[in-house]
Amino acid sequence: MKKKFSGTEIVGKLREADVLIGQGKDVPEVCREIGVSSQTYYRWRNKYGGMSPDMVKQLKELQKENTRLRRVVADQAVDIAILKEVARGN
Repeated sequence: MKKKFSGTEIVGKLREADVLIGQGKDVPEVCREIGVSSQTYYRWRNKYGGMSPDMVKQLKELQKENTRLRRVVADQAVDIAILKEVARGN
């Protein structure tokens, strides 16, 4: 069964994995203990490696802000196109 982990949970599991690897366990064994596949572990490591829980929250906020700003820019582009069309008709 798939479970969706939050960013802070992922960071916690990565820290737990770091501790287990520091104790001399290999990656497949660590992945079994934290309950994820090795592919998921490496994907998480690429995306969240070295982040603190605060940084994950900040990343999510920045992604939301970026999405909002993209919508604003798209709306403005449509408005500009409409105005150009109207100006060309006169």
